[in-house]
Amino acid sequence: MGRALGCAALLATALIAGSSSSAAAVPALKPAPPALAPPAGHVLTAVFAARGVQVYQCAAGAWAFVEPAATLSGVSWRPRGHHDVIHFRGPSWESTEDGSLVEARAVANSPVPGAIPELLLQSTRNRGDGVFGRTAYIQRLATQGGVAPAGACVDGATTGVPYRAEYRFYSPVSSGS
Repeated sequence: MGRALGCAALLATALIAGSSSSAAAVPALKPAPPALAPPAGHVLTAVFAARGVQVYQCAAGAWAFVEPAATLSGVSWRPRGHHDVIHFRGPSWESTEDGSLVEARAVANSPVPGAIPELLLQSTRNRGDGVFGRTAYIQRLATQGGVAPAGACVDGATTGVPYRAEYRFYSPVSSGS
């Protein structure tokens, strides 16, 4: 429950900050590991809390990662507003508010005991002009759960392991930012 309240407080802070006309109205966030920082010249444009599963399938007696299946909810500053997002194979993130999409690949990771690693991902494709239209980097932080099951399995079996995370989206700084 403490994590849920923390996410609610972050969201409330972000909504209040987002109502301001100041470009610097971004809530204070826990710093990410230095290895997961996006390159200079990128600005935080959205923060989302995720809840879902990491899907694994048994192949040759071992669990292998297949895809994430999660819903995200949060706010963006460019464009401003609340967004709901679906996260799926690719990995991909698609806004259910404006249809924009970003696909990415991991470029750095930081281990988290008992959870899937935190990541820095770089965009490989964008679609649309909405919240993800200019996304260049994504951080997956504050991960909880999602680790593949331990032990042997029956080939072809599939399972979803619950996880939570915070996703931060970054776009290049532009003269209009």
